[in-house]
Amino acid sequence: MKSKQENKEHKSFQLRLASKAYGAKYKKANPGPAYAWPMGAWFSLFFIVPLIIIVCYSFLKRDVYGGVTKEFSLKAYEQMLSPAYGLIFLRTLWITIIATAVTILISLPCGYAMARSKHQTLLLILVIVPFLTNSLIRIFAWITILGDNGLFNQMLSNLHGIICKITGSTKEFVPHKFMFTRGAVILVSIYMYLPYAILPVFTAVDRFDFTLLEAARDLGATKMQSMFKVLIPGIKSGILSAIIFTFIPIFGTYTVPQLVGGKDSYMLGNIIVDQVQKVRNWPLASAFSLVITVISMAGVLLMLSTGKKEADMNKKLNKEDTTSSIAESISKASLKGSK
Repeated sequence: MKSKQENKEHKSFQLRLASKAYGAKYKKANPGPAYAWPMGAWFSLFFIVPLIIIVCYSFLKRDVYGGVTKEFSLKAYEQMLSPAYGLIFLRTLWITIIATAVTILISLPCGYAMARSKHQTLLLILVIVPFLTNSLIRIFAWITILGDNGLFNQMLSNLHGIICKITGSTKEFVPHKFMFTRGAVILVSIYMYLPYAILPVFTAVDRFDFTLLEAARDLGATKMQSMFKVLIPGIKSGILSAIIFTFIPIFGTYTVPQLVGGKDSYMLGNIIVDQVQKVRNWPLASAFSLVITVISMAGVLLMLSTGKKEADMNKKLNKEDTTSSIAESISKASLKGSK
């Protein structure tokens, strides 16, 4: 009985010793606040200060000649909650959800194929190259494709000519209206922000342990079942990052609906710019900007919390494995010493 108690105490002592050894091994030195103040100053100057200005302006009264007067008012929020602006908000939300959903559906097979390919570097370069091109140039490239004399209408015109020769019809070709529609805004938005979705999905798939898929197949799961029940939950952090990186910029975009959209694709970003430049209603523009900022911050906080939970879980598992291995080594060493 006494020997069992001694063995138990000895094992507990070994575990405590192993835990201390692990902590001493992986303890990170604190670089100190001297390294953090430049980042803090940058963050305060270009994010916190403008955000405070936006919040303050949204609660002030509009000046007749532009700008604001130092008088508290909720009129900007009353205007923002009007049915007309509510319809634009719902339209923006609908376009953003459709574009984001299609972008994620495209990014999943692309990210998977890139992670499993032997030519990852080449594929990454092809994905990153659009980042090196000005966004306006890319949008104008789509204008030349979707215009009345663009590539799509030229292809339809050639097809129409072939059909007319076969049938003997003399009907003239009427260009299809691709430009200045919601479809054009959704299509160009998908193209513009697809790399933002592919890269986090690729990173998550590249880090995934594919032996789990093999284990699922050995347990009787089909290929589709192992994909949806093992792979997708295993890369959920990458999918969430892709959704946030796509949803937030599309929700607040201005250039895409301005250049390729029409009256039925007027979005929140267009409201903000028009209220600042044309109507000069700065409080209303600030109120809409605050809405977009709150949505963006909520998405970022959700992504950070999800990443922190996953990192803590991985750290806990690694610590348990390391502690067990150190305790086993100490136990073996003590047994050799006793012999």
